[in-house]
Amino acid sequence: MNSTLIGIIIILVLLSGLVGIGYYAYRTVRKKVRDFSRMAFGTDSLAEGFGKVEAEYAATPKSVSAATGLYLPQITREFPEFHYDEMKKRAENVLISYLRSLGASNESLLTEGMEELKEQLRMQIDMHRSQDIKVQYEQMKIHRTEINQYRKQKGRCSIVFQSAIEYYYCKEKAGKVMDGSRSVKTQAKYNVECVYIQDRDFVENLQDAALGVNCPNCGAPLSGVGAKVCAYCGTPIVELNIRSWNFSDVKLV
Repeated sequence: MNSTLIGIIIILVLLSGLVGIGYYAYRTVRKKVRDFSRMAFGTDSLAEGFGKVEAEYAATPKSVSAATGLYLPQITREFPEFHYDEMKKRAENVLISYLRSLGASNESLLTEGMEELKEQLRMQIDMHRSQDIKVQYEQMKIHRTEINQYRKQKGRCSIVFQSAIEYYYCKEKAGKVMDGSRSVKTQAKYNVECVYIQDRDFVENLQDAALGVNCPNCGAPLSGVGAKVCAYCGTPIVELNIRSWNFSDVKLV
């Protein structure tokens, strides 16, 4: 047997050994991956396991930062006419109609809101149009809504409702999907802010609703938004002003 043949045999033996080692390593890794997938996901397929996790995540509502129990007693004490269930429903309707307006590029679908909210909506619609972007929100469902914040500053009194919502969301540009999916649900969380207005006509066209409210009799500044009488002259305030809550902001959080 010449040296060339011996060399070929040695190479074949080495290659056979390497193939055997590679196959053994492959089987070992595959078994470990399968064992891990069974333990973590209850299935032999890691890809199937990740798919199950993605589906569960898409079906699990976001948790909201609920502070209703903390703020509602104070709100109803300062605003006895405030009806929580009614305002919560209004906030949910504003959120749904705001998203529908974005999807249809039609600001008139917004059910209610202050001028600053309408302007915010118009700016988003105009930006989408200028960039040839289309967004869709389909099969929207709100899981939970709670009061998240209650703020009083500079004559502006605001309540922030936070909602957990699910929908099919898709953002496209030039026919290509940039974000979201037509087949997988998205879970999201939004803040909807409503503010207290004493005179609706006075602030109808104002971008800044931070009002300094004064007594209509003596001109003294009121002790706070929601004051029933002037602390200086005792003039009743409730009868002299239109009281209302209206919505000023919708924000994804």
